[in-house]
Amino acid sequence: MDLLSDFLKLIVPAGLVLYGMYVTVKLLLEREADRHTFEVKNRYTDTVVPIRLQAYERMVLFLERISPNNLLLRLSGSSTTVLEFQQRLLQEIRDEYNHNLSQQVYMSQATWDQIQGAMNDVMVLINQASGDTRPDAPALELSKRIFERIIQKDRQPTYDALKAVKEEIQVMFM
Repeated sequence: MDLLSDFLKLIVPAGLVLYGMYVTVKLLLEREADRHTFEVKNRYTDTVVPIRLQAYERMVLFLERISPNNLLLRLSGSSTTVLEFQQRLLQEIRDEYNHNLSQQVYMSQATWDQIQGAMNDVMVLINQASGDTRPDAPALELSKRIFERIIQKDRQPTYDALKAVKEEIQVMFM
């Protein structure tokens, strides 16, 4: 019995010391893992967030540049006939889109779909308005028809997409 009590006198303190060491090492490793996670999040914030925000800014600029008001004002003197002006407007939209195509990786699919829908709506608007005029008519006629269609709808075709981009920015960064 003395042997058993002596053995317990050695084992119990040794077990407590081992358990204490286990708890200490475990806490130390958890803190180190938390610190590492925090550093990774900080690096992500420092590098990815500015890139994502820039992508949203570029898409707002894209939508503003293809809005009929801005597009028509910017390109108003570039063509002489409706057909030339229509082709010039559509080419400008395609060029702007191709230039910003890679920005889709930084935003949600729903927002990207809204942007594409707005671009398609602007192109349809231009094509429909050009269908209302003669191809050899002055380019100013196409501008008038586009503005008439916008007034009839009482909404810019890029409005919903701009709103979606701004809302996503608010959710992601504010």
